[in-house]
Amino acid sequence: MAGPLRFRYSTDRWSEDRVQRDLLSPLDDTFGAELNGPWFAPPEGWAARRLEMDNGDLALFCWNGNEAYWLGNTQTPETLWRTEKYTFEESPDIISEWGQRELLAQLEVEDPWLTEYDDLSHFFLPVFLSKDGRDSTRTFFRDHAGGFPDADREAGLSFYDDFLSTGVFDDHRYTMASKLGTSDGFDLSRMQATMGEFNTAKLLVDAGNDIEPEVELGSGHSVDFRVDDTLVEVTRPRPPARRQANTAIGALKASGDAKTRDQLAAHPGAVLVVDCSSFHDDEWRRVLGERPGVGYEPLVVFRYRPDGTVEGYAHGSVPFPLPF
Repeated sequence: MAGPLRFRYSTDRWSEDRVQRDLLSPLDDTFGAELNGPWFAPPEGWAARRLEMDNGDLALFCWNGNEAYWLGNTQTPETLWRTEKYTFEESPDIISEWGQRELLAQLEVEDPWLTEYDDLSHFFLPVFLSKDGRDSTRTFFRDHAGGFPDADREAGLSFYDDFLSTGVFDDHRYTMASKLGTSDGFDLSRMQATMGEFNTAKLLVDAGNDIEPEVELGSGHSVDFRVDDTLVEVTRPRPPARRQANTAIGALKASGDAKTRDQLAAHPGAVLVVDCSSFHDDEWRRVLGERPGVGYEPLVVFRYRPDGTVEGYAHGSVPFPLPF
């Protein structure tokens, strides 16, 4: 799969003629394509073109004679296959800002409801315009309120827009955004599980903790967060109607058991965090009323609503503060 959008960087010499021959021609033969001017002026000293395919694919290309940058959610022309890829943050600011401005404008034309949320649309831009994730990620926020049950789209998107505006994940944008948008097709459960990591980050940060996401360990495992010297692994149970465990408590226990048999077995002392934000009100009330464990401690169980309300409980000695 293609993954999130990144720039390809070429050190070849480029001209208008070569752009038409080596980029436009093969794309036109495959999809039908047009070569158009950019919507926004490129950086001074650079030329730029938009390659727009009949199937809705888009590519941006800018060059200054000695180097060039390609950004697209379409088939990469052969002449660029061996070029290195760079994220928006790794690319020169003048190129990155121009490219992202073009993409955000494209997103606004295609889905204007999404660009009303500045921080959300900017953060997830590498997947909102990606080859694999552009349909699934937009569908997730449009039709499923970012994973919140019984919530309208505005409430769900505002919740994540407000959280991302804090800049907590700015240094980890590609790592976190790509988790949402690199699935082959639409997978609601997987996308809800991804947002469980965002919910857990908000839980930890709102309580005053500093977090490090996506911690690679010598055991070969990757753990979701580190808080000081404590590892944190996140799981998000599916709503009980969607799995064999046909009660909320059964779903909670099954989800926790899956984690304790893998990552947590290799790292005793790590905190298991269970995000129950996919549960409906009545399901969550049963969980909160009984406060069940999962056979592992330390354990944190919580649920957010899109207005920012959070409830939860803990079992065992959790070595960092919580907001409840």
